[in-house]
Amino acid sequence: MRTSDFDYALPEKLIAQRPASPRESARLLVVDRVKDSLSHARVKDLPAFLKKGDVLVVNVSKVFKARLTGKLDDGKKSEIELFLVRPEGKFWRALGRPGRKLEHGSKIAVARGFAATVQWKDADGSLLVDFGLPKDEVIRKANLHGDVPLPPYIKRKPRTPAEYQTAYAKTVGSVAAPTAGFHLTKALMAKLKKKGVTFLEVTLHVGLGTFMPIRSEHLEEHKMHAEQVEIPEKTVREILRAKIERRRVIAVGTTTLRALEGAAERCGGEICAWHGDVDLFITPGFRFRVADALMTNFHLPKSTLLVLVSAFAGQERVLKAYQEAVKRKYRFFSYGDAMLLA
Repeated sequence: MRTSDFDYALPEKLIAQRPASPRESARLLVVDRVKDSLSHARVKDLPAFLKKGDVLVVNVSKVFKARLTGKLDDGKKSEIELFLVRPEGKFWRALGRPGRKLEHGSKIAVARGFAATVQWKDADGSLLVDFGLPKDEVIRKANLHGDVPLPPYIKRKPRTPAEYQTAYAKTVGSVAAPTAGFHLTKALMAKLKKKGVTFLEVTLHVGLGTFMPIRSEHLEEHKMHAEQVEIPEKTVREILRAKIERRRVIAVGTTTLRALEGAAERCGGEICAWHGDVDLFITPGFRFRVADALMTNFHLPKSTLLVLVSAFAGQERVLKAYQEAVKRKYRFFSYGDAMLLA
C-alpha cells in the first residue's frame, strides 16, 4: 500500500496545544466496528461504553527529559541539541542537531560532569554516544539539565511535569508520552474499577519506532525501529483468563497494542511474558491476536500510528471517522481528543 493512502487534511487550528481540563472532559469519538457506526461522547462517559469484566491494558512507561542542549568541543563551542532515544549496551542511541557537525569522536558538554562522546554515526544520521555513566545516572542528570521532548507541533512548554505524563506512569524510559492515557485520571479509573473493569500493565518505552515518520512511498519499505517492551507474567495470566471467559481486552494507546501484539508474535501467536525489543509495524492485513478494542488519540497523517489504527478498524472506516472529527472540530494529536474503536 502507498503511504499517501493514509493522508487527510487537517486545519492547523485543530492541533491541541494543551490538554483538556479536566482531562476526562476531552471528547470521545466512538467507532462501533460491528454496527459500522459513529457516535460522540466525552471520555468521562467511558463507564457507559465499558462493562464488568472488561480488561483495560495501559502502558506505564514514564517520560524523562531526553532533549539536551550542549556545547560542541570544536573550538567554536557550537550549540548542539542531543535527543536521547534509548540505551544500547553501555551507549545511548541519540539524534543530534545539526547533524553535519557531529562525527566519530565529537564531544558535547551538557553540564559539569555530564558530557557525551560520539562513538558511531549511522547512515540514517542517528548516533551512538557515550556518557561514561550508568543508564540510571544518565537519566537522573538528563532530568536535571534537559527538557521534556515535546513534539514539534506543540508550541508551549508544560506548566508542570505532570502535564505531559500519564497519571499511572512509573517506569522511566520513554522519550515521548503514551498520550492516549492522558485522559485516564485517577478519579475516572476508580469509577471504572468500581464497575468491575480490570486494569493491567505493560511497558513500552516510546522511541523512534513510535514517532519516526514514514519516508518511503510504499509501506513495506518502511523500517520500524525497535523499542523496549516488558509484559509481566501477571498481565499475561489475566489476559489469557479474559480470553477464555470471552471478556474484552482493550488496549489504551497504540504503544500498548504494539507491545501486546508484538509479544504475541515473538511468542508464536499467543501472548506470553516478554522482556526485550519489539519492532512490529502493524499494517492492513495484520491478524490481531490479543486486543479486542482500542482507545487512542488522533494521529498524524501518513504516520505508522494512523496505519496501525487503520489495520485495526479498517482504512475506509478510520479515514471516514477522521473526516467526521475534523468536521466537528475535534482536537488532534498528543493533547487532543480520543477515539474508542470497539
